[in-house]
Amino acid sequence: MSSKPIEDYGLIGDLHTAALVALDGSLDWLCLPPFDDRACFAALLDDEGAGHWTLAPAGGRRATSRAYEDGTLVLRTRWEGANGAVDVVDFMPPRGEAPDVVRIVEGVRGRVEMQTVLRLRFDYGRVRPWVRGGDDTVGRTGGGAHRGDGPPHQVSAVAGPDAVWIRSDVPMAHDDGVLTASFAVAEGERVAFVFTHRLSHLPEPTPADPVRSLEQTRRHWTDWIGRCTYDGPWAAEVRHSLLLLKALTFAPTGGIVAAATTSLPEEVGGVRNWDYRYCWLRDATFALQALLASGYTEEAQAWREWLVRAVAGDPSKLQIMYGLDGTQRLPEITLDWLDGYRGSRPVRVGNAAAEQHQLDVWGEVLDGLHLAREAGLELSDPAWDLQVALLDWLAEHWSAPDNGLWEMRGPRRHFVHSKVMAWVGFDRAVTTAEKHGLRGDVDAWRSIADRIHAEVCDRGYDPVRNTFTQFYGSQGLDASLLLIPRVGFLPWDDPRVVGTIEAVATELDHGGLLLRYDTRADGGPDGLPGEESAFLACSFWMVDALHGIGETARAEALFERLVALRNDVGLLPEEYDARTGRHLGNTPQAFSLVGLVNSARHLCGGGRSNSRDTCR
Repeated sequence: MSSKPIEDYGLIGDLHTAALVALDGSLDWLCLPPFDDRACFAALLDDEGAGHWTLAPAGGRRATSRAYEDGTLVLRTRWEGANGAVDVVDFMPPRGEAPDVVRIVEGVRGRVEMQTVLRLRFDYGRVRPWVRGGDDTVGRTGGGAHRGDGPPHQVSAVAGPDAVWIRSDVPMAHDDGVLTASFAVAEGERVAFVFTHRLSHLPEPTPADPVRSLEQTRRHWTDWIGRCTYDGPWAAEVRHSLLLLKALTFAPTGGIVAAATTSLPEEVGGVRNWDYRYCWLRDATFALQALLASGYTEEAQAWREWLVRAVAGDPSKLQIMYGLDGTQRLPEITLDWLDGYRGSRPVRVGNAAAEQHQLDVWGEVLDGLHLAREAGLELSDPAWDLQVALLDWLAEHWSAPDNGLWEMRGPRRHFVHSKVMAWVGFDRAVTTAEKHGLRGDVDAWRSIADRIHAEVCDRGYDPVRNTFTQFYGSQGLDASLLLIPRVGFLPWDDPRVVGTIEAVATELDHGGLLLRYDTRADGGPDGLPGEESAFLACSFWMVDALHGIGETARAEALFERLVALRNDVGLLPEEYDARTGRHLGNTPQAFSLVGLVNSARHLCGGGRSNSRDTCR
């Protein structure tokens, strides 16, 4: 089973899908053609038998160093040794006729013996393809690198709906579906491999030209990040997080996946293994804030349009998440032939939480559309009609219990955050209607907002402990309580807000970071065994909360620690185990990246007189 640390992985992508490449040069995860399709390399969730593509010096070892080329998602990995040094340059060109993965070996110093092993397994490691081409002997004892004096070598593989072509500058041998090659690279030499996928019933596509596509990919990313308007503290970290967030965007629709992976565990060996390759509505407002504040109005507009299309229809059928194209049905199944990351089973595809009732999403959608309108993004009359329909449904159902923000698989409760977000929906509707002269029953909306506010302050607040609680009558806390002042439900200087922030900081502490909630409180409200580690998005919320109550030094210290938790190429996962120093959960996590961007913005001018004022 896979035992590489999650933080060993870097990401490359083409705005349709993404691949994860480890420090040993192995590409262990890739779904094609889009993010949520079946993986053809799935060693991340099992072992090499589930599919991988290793390209590294012979003998196998971790790289000496790696980094993205400045302002790009071109990943350059270096191995240094007694005989020389070599780089492997990995990238996915912007999607054209078909998806390509390009890997280029560049000799830096001396002469280095290299080896590649490509084990292609479609359908998450279950299907072994029929391989054609290659040679049964060349490559086992060594072969010369192609030097441009003839066409490169090509191997193809097909199984069911999937077809792949691998073109290389060196001959590749195949044995029982495993492609291998051994070759040497001297200083100044370059050996390229191009992996191209297409549906098997379509004609063979034209593969990417390695050199030309490298320049095209560099230009694509540098042009995009060049539009970033953020120019405050931590600018390099913010810009790189935005690049990774962009890489999680599905270009055809504008949707942003929560992460590039499925089933990376929240607890090694545990069952909290979920598929995050979908688009969550609750992320919409946070993502819009990050994009709009950084100058990316086109991306924010595309995300807003995806949101409107996805939620259009019956307001009672609003879901917490949708597929990349707005698909509603995301049935959850388990892949029993995979052992899971370090034995963390089950491996899941799809997400049953899509069928949960989570009241907060109505507020999230209404808040997101309000934010878009206030930022000047064009919103049509049908978009307002949709908002009114959502409000009509919410008016009849806000008082019902739900599954809560964190997709609890236990009994429904009256979660405080859910009620607060219902209040947000009506509050934003009142503001929008009055400011823009839009039709609506403003008096009724204001009356409902007042009722929700009074109920939350009465039933969701513990006056003995001076803190709001996870749900009515609960003894537990929830990191989402930190959002109460952020959404304007109460001011930052309200004693109940200050008390809640300090209580959450104490009771949900995990090595100086923050848990989402205490899985042991109230008999385990999520209905699942095991424990969690620090949830990084919540820890960024704590940064904002501390800053909001004037604890700027504590906020900045926590932010600096969170930034330091990124791996060597800037990826942030869902969770972090402070006891082991390991990343946990799906990666890279959009919610965590958005948290970094928004917290940096808050710290450098987020509405308090003692904030840094150098942010643009």
